[in-house]
Amino acid sequence: MPRFLGLIILLLVIISCNNQKLKEEAGSVDAASLIILGTLQDGGSPHIGCKKACCKKLFEKPDPTRKVVSLGLIDFENKQTWLMEATPDITSQLKDLKKVAKFQETETPNGIFITHAHIGHYAGLMYLGKEALGAKNLPIYAMPRMKSYLETNGPWSQLVSQNNIFLSRLKKDSSVILSSNFSITPFTVPHRDEYSETVGYKIKGPNKTALFIPDINKWSIWEKRIIDEIAMVDYAFIDATFYDGNEINTRKISEIPHPFVIESMELFKGLPASEKSKIYFIHFNHTNPLLNPQSKQSKNVIKQGFKIARFGQVINL
Repeated sequence: MPRFLGLIILLLVIISCNNQKLKEEAGSVDAASLIILGTLQDGGSPHIGCKKACCKKLFEKPDPTRKVVSLGLIDFENKQTWLMEATPDITSQLKDLKKVAKFQETETPNGIFITHAHIGHYAGLMYLGKEALGAKNLPIYAMPRMKSYLETNGPWSQLVSQNNIFLSRLKKDSSVILSSNFSITPFTVPHRDEYSETVGYKIKGPNKTALFIPDINKWSIWEKRIIDEIAMVDYAFIDATFYDGNEINTRKISEIPHPFVIESMELFKGLPASEKSKIYFIHFNHTNPLLNPQSKQSKNVIKQGFKIARFGQVINL
């Protein structure tokens, strides 16, 4: 009898654990989440024309996690998704987004946000036309110069004229309400603005807020203080194109239009641990040692209290 009673107790414990697991899973269904769909700089990895060791093996055996910088937003409650950036890897990134957002019947998101007119951030729009997806009035959110560039230059203008995309004009520091769980606010940052302005985005979820700045020249020439901006959010995904000058030893650090990781860490070294832990370095050049989790540079970043964005990470907002 005691043995039988013990089996009953064990069975009740198992049922209780399973029910708790189901509750946790059910709870996650109602959440709004952000997924990291890419962490690379525009040229990707392996990089075209690269003869360095960092690319040689990847040409022979590509790494499927090495995709150009992009975030996905998932509103489980309202069954909607959005893509941050239209990269050359958009085909697989939309597939990855759909896998996490299991409610989607197609791989077409509810909208795409573009930061600026450099190839890694908008070139993926080409797959929305008649040669590929043949999208129908897919909302593309862009700032005024970016919108005008797409409207007046082929082949992008064909996407507009054939109603593959619908351009929705953004306004600096003005929020766009996407759903009951998400709103996004664009803000301008200094960068090489040959064809468009460059923006970062503040992404507000039901419980937490994230900053997304994949490209910026130097923190010191921005009209805002990055430390103040980090203080107002829960997560900050920021430009980490190059770790230091050793990656590109033919030019002066001061001439490179990106904040080096070592510069950012120096700027943020006085922050408390709670603030440092918000910072996720992202947008890595193919030479950046942070791509290798086992590198001494990666270990140093983690030791200093910062984080490194990795493909596939899901963060609840």
